[in-house]
Amino acid sequence: MTTMLDAPVALRHGRDLVSPELFERLAAFCADEYGMERVVADRVMDQAIAFVYVLGSEKAYDLAPSQLVDPGWHTFMLHTQEYADWCQDKFGYFVHHAPNSKVRTRALMVSVADRVKAAGFNVDEKLWGTAAECNQPACCGDGPCC
Repeated sequence: MTTMLDAPVALRHGRDLVSPELFERLAAFCADEYGMERVVADRVMDQAIAFVYVLGSEKAYDLAPSQLVDPGWHTFMLHTQEYADWCQDKFGYFVHHAPNSKVRTRALMVSVADRVKAAGFNVDEKLWGTAAECNQPACCGDGPCC
């Protein structure tokens, strides 16, 4: 008897939730506004869009973006018309950003990354501070060391 292996499930990407043209504009703005290399801005925007999608879909206001992902959310929100239209289309309401950077902990970032994964999205562990090579206690779970 032969056992067939299931084909791996392709993970979704936040960037696929917006048009390629909008993603391009957002990533370019993020790179310029926050002084990021473009390849980093692409990663940040991808994770920010996936995060906001999970936040809006679950009405999960206990979540917070990492310090490295937050600029992507800010970038999207600064494109107010596109952001408002996207929120309305995806959730039927506007997803507000209530600053809560004081609650960022490694445990919260692991929880958020796990919820983004559970929603079927690829998670860039380094941007969430959840990468395996993170060296506690030197890393707060949110900084560039992770």
